[in-house]
Amino acid sequence: MGLVKVMNRYFSVMSAPIRDHGGVIDKYIGDAIMAYWGPPFTENADQARLASLAALDMLERVAPLRAEFPELLGVRSLPISFDIRIGIATGEALVGSIGSELMMSYTVMGDTVNLASRLEGANKVYGGRVLVSAATVAGADEAIETREIDRVVLLGQTQQQAIFEIMGRKGKLTPVQVELRTHYSEGLAAYRGRHWDEARRAFAAALESVPNDGPSMTFIKRIDGLATNPPGDGWDGSWHLEQK
Repeated sequence: MGLVKVMNRYFSVMSAPIRDHGGVIDKYIGDAIMAYWGPPFTENADQARLASLAALDMLERVAPLRAEFPELLGVRSLPISFDIRIGIATGEALVGSIGSELMMSYTVMGDTVNLASRLEGANKVYGGRVLVSAATVAGADEAIETREIDRVVLLGQTQQQAIFEIMGRKGKLTPVQVELRTHYSEGLAAYRGRHWDEARRAFAAALESVPNDGPSMTFIKRIDGLATNPPGDGWDGSWHLEQK
């Protein structure tokens, strides 16, 4: 019964920012929320911005929600850590009533939907919380601060693409966050140039700014492997993600 209370509270708290920013909740899948922005509910020019702002609001609600869970479960403290991961992609999608003769559902399908799902999962690889596509950054640039995380080839795809992290609202980054972004960008450039030692120093500097920064730790570990086993001449700096 405690788990039911927790899940109901979690869905209520995390669904509110989606609704407040004009999103449509498609469905709940296990402990995941699938939502979309699009006509006739939101204008094309607003979709990426609204989805990104909803994600930031959701992150801000994690800590207060985490504090509520022990009482809901009837325990003094949570036995496990609680956090969320978010993936956002912007592009064309098939929208309509889809299903069978027995049951239909108004939903969205297509490559953009799959990309959002892959980005959510990629957070596990990079130790991040909100990963978004380049198209999302382009559409929401006036409202959010981002950093490029990597260039990846996602499972089931052949073309590389840049992925980004939403760091905060426009103009609201702390000096420490600005330092992190600067060092991380330097590390990324050195990494792509195969300057392993320089890249390692830059990512280490990023960790001095923000200890436990997941993407920086991910790259340091990756560089250790590449320094031992350098990539071939055809390496283009992209990373192949082999999981959903």
